[in-house]
Amino acid sequence: MKLTLIKPTIGRREHSLYVDEGRMEPLMLGVLAGLTPPDVEVVLYDDRMESIPYDEPTDLVGITVETYTARRAYEIAKEYRDRGVPVIMGGMHISLLPEEAKEHADSIFIGDAETAWKDVIADARNKRLKPQYYGPPGVAQIGGVLPRRDLYKGKGYLPMSLMQFSRGCRFACRFCAVTQYFDKKHYLRRIDEVLTEIESQERKFLFFIDDNIASNRIALKELCHALIPMNVQWISQASLDVTKDPELMKLMERSGCWGNVMGFESITAASLRDAKKSPNISGFSHYEQEVKILREHGMQTWAAFTLGYDHDTIKSIEETVDFALQSKFTLAAYNILMPYPGTPLYKMLDEQNRLLYGGKWWLHPEYRFNQAAFVPTLMSPDELTAACHAARTRFNSFSSLVQRFSDWKTNLRSLSRALSFWRYTLLFRKELYKKHGMRFGLK
Repeated sequence: MKLTLIKPTIGRREHSLYVDEGRMEPLMLGVLAGLTPPDVEVVLYDDRMESIPYDEPTDLVGITVETYTARRAYEIAKEYRDRGVPVIMGGMHISLLPEEAKEHADSIFIGDAETAWKDVIADARNKRLKPQYYGPPGVAQIGGVLPRRDLYKGKGYLPMSLMQFSRGCRFACRFCAVTQYFDKKHYLRRIDEVLTEIESQERKFLFFIDDNIASNRIALKELCHALIPMNVQWISQASLDVTKDPELMKLMERSGCWGNVMGFESITAASLRDAKKSPNISGFSHYEQEVKILREHGMQTWAAFTLGYDHDTIKSIEETVDFALQSKFTLAAYNILMPYPGTPLYKMLDEQNRLLYGGKWWLHPEYRFNQAAFVPTLMSPDELTAACHAARTRFNSFSSLVQRFSDWKTNLRSLSRALSFWRYTLLFRKELYKKHGMRFGLK
C-alpha cells in the first residue's frame, strides 16, 4: 500500500509561480507518517514549493486543511478523485466545517487523527474507507510517536525543528478558532517524550508550535528545567501574562528561549474587552511593564496585532505601529480581524449582517489574501485593508529594520541573534509583499 500526504499552499499570485520561502516543516503530516505501519510506503508533497504528481500511483491521499488553504485543498482533492484515488481530509478547518468538507472528500477526520489513524490505514488497505472518522482532541503524539523527519529532507524548510509540548489554551478569546476546537482545554505531553524527540533529531533550534505554551505555567517551568541541560534554543507562542511570573521568565531565558509570538492584539483597552483577551486586560497599562520585562530577559518578540475591532480607526492603527516601533519588536504581524467559522466573532458578525463574500471568504473566488472579510464599524472594508497594509509596509521599511535592530538587550545580545534578526526580518518582509493580494487556490 502507498500513502500520499499533501500540504496545500494558500494560492498563487496572479500570473506568477509563487514559492513560499518562509515555509516550515508540516509537523502533523510527519507525525501521521510516523504512525503509519512500516510496510506502507509514505510520500509527502508540499504544494508550497513543488508540483504534485497527480498521475503517480497511490492508494490513499491524506490532505491537511486550514481555513486559508481550504480552496486549494479542495482543488487538489478533485484532481485525485477524478483519477479514482480516495482522499481523506483532516485538520482544524475540517473539524469546524465537516459538512462543507464532505462535498470534496471520500472521507474526513474530525478531531485529532493520532488516536484512530491505524483504523484509517486498515480500512484503506481493505478498500473500506469510512465516510467519517473521529478522534477526540487531546494530548499530542500519544505513546511518544516520533515524526518521520526524513520526509522533510530536500524540501528547503527553514532550519528549525517544529515540535509540540502542549495543545489548546485555557483562555476564550472571541476571535480564536483554537478555543472552539479544544473547548478551552489545555493538553500536555510527557516531558520525557519531548526530550527523546529533541535527542532524535539533529537541530538545536526548536519551534514549539503550541497554541499557548504558557497556558499552564507550572508545566512550562518543568519543561524549562528539563531543557536547560539540553543546550538548545527555542521559540514558541505564549500569552503575555507570562511576564507576571518572574521565576518563569528567568527559567525561560536560562532554558534557551529566544522569544515568542505574543498576542498583543490591540493597544486599546476597549478592543481587548471586545476580544475577551483576558491575559491582556488585567491591570492594562499600555504594555509598559510587559515590554520592559520581555526586553530585560532578551526576548526577541514577535508581536501579533489584530486590527478591525469596533473601536479601531485608521489613526489607532497608525498608533499601533508607533507603539511597535518604540518597543523595538523583532517582528510584528498586523492581521486583519478574521471571522473564522465556528467562532463567537463569526456568529456575531453573521447576526449583524456584516459578513462579506457570502460569509465564506475562504472559498470565494473574489477574496484576496489580507483583505477585510467583514464590514468594520468606523471605516470601510477597503480602508481597513489599506490601513493594515500600510502598517506592515511602515514597520518593515529598511529604516525601521535598522532602528529595531539596534537593541543591545535583544537583537545585539549575541552574533547568532543578530544574524537571526536579519535573516528572518528580511524573509518576512519579502513574503509580506509576495503574499499581499494573493488569490486563494489556482483556479
